[in-house]
Amino acid sequence: MVLFRRLLGDVLRERRMQLGMTLREVSAEARVSLGYISEIERGQKEASSELLASLCSALDAPLSEVLREVSDAVAVEEAAAALITIPVKRRDPVVASAA
Repeated sequence: MVLFRRLLGDVLRERRMQLGMTLREVSAEARVSLGYISEIERGQKEASSELLASLCSALDAPLSEVLREVSDAVAVEEAAAALITIPVKRRDPVVASAA
């Protein structure tokens, strides 16, 4: 769950920055406290579905697009984690026979 929160915050922050909006502007538009939005962007708080809809509206971003971006980011993280955890077969050292 922490991964999803962090990635959702990253996507929302990126969207906000692309629009050139400040946290204060998003806060006023979404009618959500500045501190709470900041915590969501940092992945420290979860956004309810209502809050997420309000944030998406303030960012003029369809919820489906935001969730698709988060899903893509999760897939990248999963692929990276899979690469790290793939066991590597080690070759047994070749022993020369005395024959």
